[in-house]
Formats: sequence, structure tokens, C-alpha cells
Amino acid sequence: MTDTPSYLAGPHAGVTYLTAAQVPTIVRVARDVPMDGMAAIFDETFSALGPALGEHAIAPAGPAFSLHHRMPGATATFEVGFPLGAPLDGEIEAGGITFAPSSMPAGPIATISHIGAFDGLSQAWQDLMQRVADDGHQPALPFWEVYVSEPGPNVDPSSLRTDLVTMVG
Repeated sequence: MTDTPSYLAGPHAGVTYLTAAQVPTIVRVARDVPMDGMAAIFDETFSALGPALGEHAIAPAGPAFSLHHRMPGATATFEVGFPLGAPLDGEIEAGGITFAPSSMPAGPIATISHIGAFDGLSQAWQDLMQRVADDGHQPALPFWEVYVSEPGPNVDPSSLRTDLVTMVG
């Protein structure tokens, strides 16, 4: 059984360097998604995945995340899902979507918490990458966002917490 990832112990007001353990996940793999299509992927994924986990008696071991395998450009390739307490045995189909077993990578990471609306994430990422470089480290792929606060229609966007995480070399 794997506990919630230790880097979620924050929030991290400044850049924090840690060693992450490998964590099993259940994800939807999204390849070459246009940037303006990402929100729809997230909405479709979480609308189908939450109920599917309940039907299979699988409990997430932490908040939702997106893990990016390459730097976004015109398109993005990423996984979106939840960490699990144990590896998934196989794929799950729900809402016309295939959810597959995967894992969060192990190794040295840099993390910081962004408190605020999602539209501030781009600047928060730029700040994190600059701070990591200023500290003499090299950001590396993959990188991921952990949606510690669940968004919703009645949630004040200024209170949302998103942890930004990058592997470092």
C-alpha cells in the first residue's frame, strides 16, 4: 500500500527539493491534444473516472493530477488521473474512455504550491523553472500538476491550491 505522495505535505510557499517515490496511478493518456482542448479532456476524464473508481471499489490515494511527458507547444501529451494505493491490475473502460495503470515517477523533484486561479498557472510555472535554474538545478521531464483543491462552481478561485512538480537533474 502506498501513502499519499510526501510532496503533498505542503503547501510549499517556496521551492522545495525532495525525492519522490514511485506512486501507482490510474490515468487517461491524452496524446497531441490542442491546447484549447485540454479543459474538455479534464472535464470528460473526471466525469467518467470518479464514478468508475466507485464502481470498482478503488479509492484514490490523493488528489487528481496531470503528468506531462513533453513541453507543450501547439499540442500537449499528458496523463490525467489519480494516484492509487496499489497498482491497478488492468484497464477500466468508462464513459467511452480507457483508463490505464501508470505511475508517478520516482527521483529528485522540485515543487512549489500555487494558490489562486488556474489562469495564474502559466506564470507560476515560469517562476518555478526560473527558481530551479537559479538554484543550479536543471528542470527535467516529466513535470506535473497536483490539483490539491477540488475546483467547483461554488469554490473561490483565489483559494485553489495546485502543486507544481518537476523532476530535476
